[in-house]
Amino acid sequence: MPALKDKCNLCRREGEKLYLKGERCFTTKCAIVKRNFLPGVHGPSAQRRKETDYGKQLRAKQSAKRLYGLKERQFSNYIHAAMKKRENTKEMLMNFLESRLDNVVYRLGLVTSRAAARQFVGHCFVRVNDKKVNIPSYLVKPGEIISINQVKINKKIINDIRERIKAKEVPVWFSLDKQKLEAKVISKPQLAQGEKQIDLKSIIEFYSR
Repeated sequence: MPALKDKCNLCRREGEKLYLKGERCFTTKCAIVKRNFLPGVHGPSAQRRKETDYGKQLRAKQSAKRLYGLKERQFSNYIHAAMKKRENTKEMLMNFLESRLDNVVYRLGLVTSRAAARQFVGHCFVRVNDKKVNIPSYLVKPGEIISINQVKINKKIINDIRERIKAKEVPVWFSLDKQKLEAKVISKPQLAQGEKQIDLKSIIEFYSR
């Protein structure tokens, strides 16, 4: 993944917010607010070219990959796995992306970005069915209980999490107990519950070429 200082350039390159810096993305410090033009020395005067179908598909793929913080191999593996399923390919792809444990931690509001969620999981702060899971790509399943290791996390972080999730609206495929800081996966994520800015049709067309 790029250094933190370079993450804003990814958003500027895509021309939209990818929410890579957590809370900063919701303030006036956001790069899209301050410098809404292409990165680089010619950025302020450069114009976005009219893209071909291939270009649009490539941008859709890059945008989704960066949004979820995945490398090319990880992302393409999800695409090809979704294509092999008998179910709707778009539905399956969104299922894979949204069911990742790091994404779940982010969606629940325990952290402010997916990058922070990967660290959170990697530091063994998360438990699934009361068992330590430190693999960000772990795919959660209906019926599983997601909780945090409150013994390992200091009280300030716990208090910050409690404050953050007070008004947090979580996806309907979760049931979140804000007092216990514990969530149950009650169903698979549905297509309409994923990131709405992702062009799944273009992404699938890109890998089907």
